[in-house]
Amino acid sequence: MTRAQMARMIDHTQVRAYATQVDIIELCEEARQHGLAAVTVNPAWVSFCAKQLAGAPVGISPVVGFPLGANTAHVKVEETRECVRNGATEIDVVINIGALKSGYPQFVEKEIAAVVSAADGRPVKVILEAGYLTDDEKVLVCRLSEKAGAAYVKTSTGFGNSGATVADVLLMRDAVSNRVGIKAAGGIRCFADAMAMIDAGATRIGTSAALDIIAEMSE
Repeated sequence: MTRAQMARMIDHTQVRAYATQVDIIELCEEARQHGLAAVTVNPAWVSFCAKQLAGAPVGISPVVGFPLGANTAHVKVEETRECVRNGATEIDVVINIGALKSGYPQFVEKEIAAVVSAADGRPVKVILEAGYLTDDEKVLVCRLSEKAGAAYVKTSTGFGNSGATVADVLLMRDAVSNRVGIKAAGGIRCFADAMAMIDAGATRIGTSAALDIIAEMSE
């Protein structure tokens, strides 16, 4: 794998609450310079990123219902619509974890479907926050996500009790068809971490260490 190929698999991430405008400018410039797939940011920065990345082949992928997933479905839908209006090209959304664990998978599926509809054709990545789920629950969410029209299922927010694991990526890859991508995110800090996830079936990597990963690679 070349640096360019790896770059096109990485969502360059800056979702800390204290991220400044300078941080976001740096994020966008790095994504543009290195040909990264997308920038992942909080919704408040979407329109700013759209201006910074105008004309660049870099996506803008805000996080919705982040990081807990406990917003109402209505709020997630409206947040998605606003992100789209402001220039989002993809959406990362956290499931309602409590609803799933309370035995309401149909609600989770309907919420995902509503966000997919609000995204108006833009790829939606469904964040499981796998560290809080049993393996059966992970498989269930993956299948519900595919049924609801999601483009990807994603391991975690990076704010939960664990990040991406090879075991979870393998499980998720087996749970969905090849139509659905797998985004591994949370704790991926080096080239070896990224390759372990890719070898397990990840098709996108979410990380704030994109430049470190690429720097380890030969041209």
